Amino acid sequence: MSKYVMNQISLKQYIFIIFEAQIGIGVLSLPRDIAETAGTDGWISILLGWVLSVLVSLVIVQIMERNPGFTLVELVSHYFGKWIGKGVTVVWISYTVYAASVVMFSTVYIIKLWIVPNMQDVILMILFIIPIYMITKHGLRVIGYFAELVFVVSIWIALLIFFTFKNTQWLFLLPIGKEGIMPILSTVKSTILSFLGFELAFILYPFLKDKKNASKGIIIANSISMLIFLTVTVISFIKFSPDEISDYPYPTLNLLKLIQLPFLERLEILSLSVYLLLLFMTIIPYLYTAVLGTVQLFGKQDHRNVLRIVLILWLLLSFVFIPSSTQVMQMSKSWGMAGTYLAYVFPIFLWMYGWMFHRRRKEQKQ
Repeated sequence: MSKYVMNQISLKQYIFIIFEAQIGIGVLSLPRDIAETAGTDGWISILLGWVLSVLVSLVIVQIMERNPGFTLVELVSHYFGKWIGKGVTVVWISYTVYAASVVMFSTVYIIKLWIVPNMQDVILMILFIIPIYMITKHGLRVIGYFAELVFVVSIWIALLIFFTFKNTQWLFLLPIGKEGIMPILSTVKSTILSFLGFELAFILYPFLKDKKNASKGIIIANSISMLIFLTVTVISFIKFSPDEISDYPYPTLNLLKLIQLPFLERLEILSLSVYLLLLFMTIIPYLYTAVLGTVQLFGKQDHRNVLRIVLILWLLLSFVFIPSSTQVMQMSKSWGMAGTYLAYVFPIFLWMYGWMFHRRRKEQKQ
């Protein structure tokens, strides 16, 4: 019997956790980010970023298939030995807790900017910490159930975007390739960062009940994210002029602001209030990954004490650290730089090393 049998997740939950972790912050600012370097050809970069993310995702799944029952923390110790494995684990924990922290403080900033500008950051932090703790402390099975709930509750937001098709200018997209190939390729870096979240498969795989469909599941998760990124970006490009879109830090919210319904005003505030659940579903998987890695590093079982320590540190930090717009963007960029190495480069290296490791083991047995 698997040691993770009491905390198993279904294939559907596996897909939702990865997809919702990817959507998070990225979808709010992606149209502006890619427009700054590739103009309205940036939608091509999204497709290229999706291809790259799917390929690396499949590499991660293949690594875990070779070592069923191991999380990444256990795997690196198996491959590299105790001390190097612990060093890699510390880097992984640092990356995931930083990712969760970046999204947490960015969420506080966005909610304060758009909904409650006069509220203190520490009050918002307390309000957000409570549900995050209540969900994360119960482990991955409850996180999976929450991911299903978030998908059902928030799906209507994606449908609302189509109300903005009125008075659009499809000519803004033409001619395709007008910026040249190099801006498109250079913008792929921005798009692959929006797909960060698939690396959580390192931790999710051992808990997955239907492991034989892990590859299909991670392709579906990346593809749903790609369709949402592509839809939001194209609609932003044809709604706003190429010059205008760069003036909006979060073009997706500005799209929602343009929707006029006879029975409802300030739709972007209502949408962002519900979207807050999706932001939680970016924070929670990374946070759980960090605390799970920490307890496995020290050979413990209960992750709740580590979870409490992280949340208390966030709360204390919110008294003294009130990020500006520039700081929020800088934190996101630094997370993206770390993600380039930990989510894209590291799995390829680990796959190559694992191939040699298992081949050497096989030769020794013969």
